[in-house]
Amino acid sequence: RVGQGTVGLAGQGARWGRAPHPCLTARRPHSPDSDRPERSPHSQRAPRIYTKTGDAGSFSSTFTGERRPKGDRIFEALGATDELSSAIGLAGEFSSEKGHTFVEQLHKVQCMLQDVGSNIATPLSSAREAHLKRTSFSEKPVLELEQWIDSYSEQLPPLRAFILPSGGKSSAALHFSRAVCRRAERCVVPLVQAGEADANVAKYLNRLSDYLFVLARYAAMKEGKEEKIYIKPEP
Repeated sequence: RVGQGTVGLAGQGARWGRAPHPCLTARRPHSPDSDRPERSPHSQRAPRIYTKTGDAGSFSSTFTGERRPKGDRIFEALGATDELSSAIGLAGEFSSEKGHTFVEQLHKVQCMLQDVGSNIATPLSSAREAHLKRTSFSEKPVLELEQWIDSYSEQLPPLRAFILPSGGKSSAALHFSRAVCRRAERCVVPLVQAGEADANVAKYLNRLSDYLFVLARYAAMKEGKEEKIYIKPEP
C-alpha cells in the first residue's frame, strides 16, 4: 500500500498502483436455475480500506510494484505530501467560512498534490515507459503558481518586517500549510537529486510554499486582521 488518504492515479479510483478490488469487478449474470437471490447493486460489499499486508511493519509497494522498506525516503515524501494536502484542506475550510474566492485555487492545488504523489510513487529507476506516461509532471502547474503569486503580491502592502504566523484562522492555517510544504520539499529534493523523481515536482513544492505565504498575507488583509511581526526580546 502506497499511503493513506490517497485516491491514486487519475482514472483508477484506487490507491496508487492497486488493482481493482474483486468486489468491483463484473459478476456473472444471475442464473434463473439458482435458488440464491440476486444481490442488488446496493448490497454488494464495498472494498475494505485495510489490507493487513503491512502488519509486519517492513515493506510497502510503489506504483511500479517495487517493494521497499516503509522507512524508505519515497514513503517519507509521500507522507509529507499527504499531510500537506490535509493542511491545505483545513486552511480551505477556514477560508471558505470567510468567503474567500481563492478556495477554488486551494482545491486545485490539492488535486495537483495527488499528481505530485503519483510521480513520487513512481521511482524512475524502476519505472517503465507506461508508468512514466501516466505519472509525468510538467512545468505548467509551476508557471500557474507563479501567476497566482504575482497577482496577489501586487495587492499586498510592502513587506517591512518578519511576519509571524498570525492574521486570523485562515491566514494562520495557510502559514501552517506553508511550513508543511517546506518539509515536503525537503523530503522530495533528495529524490530528485538521486534521479528518482521529476525535477518539476520539487519546483512545484518550492513555488507552492511561496504561494501559501503570499496567500496567508492576502487572507489577513481581506479579513482586516493584524499580522504580528517579530520583535526582538529585550536582553
